[in-house]
Amino acid sequence: MKPNNYQGALQQPISSGFNAKSTASDVIKDIDLNGKIAIVTGGNTGIGLETTKVLAAAGATVIVPARDIEKALTNLQGIPGVEVESLDLITPASIDAFATRFLASGRPLHLLINNAGIMWVPLRRDSRGFESQLAVNYLAQFQLTARLWPALRKAHGARVVNVSSHGHQFAPFHFEDPNFLHRDYETLQGYGQSKTAVNLFSLELDNRAQQFGVRAYSLHPGSIGGTELGREAPLELFQQMGFVDAEGNLLPEVAASLKTIPQGAATTVWCATSPLLDEIGGVYCEDGDIAPLAAEEGMSPGVKAYSLDKDAARKLWQWSEKATGLSFTLA
Repeated sequence: MKPNNYQGALQQPISSGFNAKSTASDVIKDIDLNGKIAIVTGGNTGIGLETTKVLAAAGATVIVPARDIEKALTNLQGIPGVEVESLDLITPASIDAFATRFLASGRPLHLLINNAGIMWVPLRRDSRGFESQLAVNYLAQFQLTARLWPALRKAHGARVVNVSSHGHQFAPFHFEDPNFLHRDYETLQGYGQSKTAVNLFSLELDNRAQQFGVRAYSLHPGSIGGTELGREAPLELFQQMGFVDAEGNLLPEVAASLKTIPQGAATTVWCATSPLLDEIGGVYCEDGDIAPLAAEEGMSPGVKAYSLDKDAARKLWQWSEKATGLSFTLA
């Protein structure tokens, strides 16, 4: 058994040579993905689209599951080696149907990139009663990965890359009331716990899956301009976060810190393809490298220790199986 990242045992930068300015094309340079199969959720907009373009340019066949097929076909037009499939991540039956179709193709799955997500939305619930950010950002990842497990194992060398966020620092996972049934809903708390769940899942998945040749990673892509992610967030929230002034104008220092979309996709692609990670998994990454541990108090660069806790990771796995009705057994 290879080392695991419980309690952040492997959580330190490895001098990858990349940084916040590196682009997805930079980190994949000289890497050949011919013959590899990838799935990129949300792969038709924002950093997901850039991820799709770069993986396809390196030779991979990229399946992009999308809720809006027409929009996906338009955005992906002209990119060779891309297939578009139907998938609505907030609908469990849609996840199952997509996975069933892929498994029926008999193909291995070398890269599963769980990129799609929602952010800072009003309180909504899915058909099961789960808060929507938790349902889309995390439970859909868990279910999709579980359903596609046979194809991941069949690849004899696969990676699962789960796009998380620095926003995991807003909240640990609230096991007592994850769906805000008995506490006031705060969208930042909902978003934060969904991304903490992504990190804990990646940690536990890697520990369980590495014996089958599958490694898992979570990552913060950075704060990125020009995406659709925050489209539902109220102006007051951006003001509260210190991003805009009273008139809603982006503050100059914030604008200067934003990544471009090619820079925002870089860490996803690095996690998916870097040979530096061949023997390392379960880590949280940012800026094209493994991130440091964050300070215990307040917001700071890196990953919070509660996001890499062994007991919480195992407890979340059990909670997720119960929540989804799935038995995610890897043997």
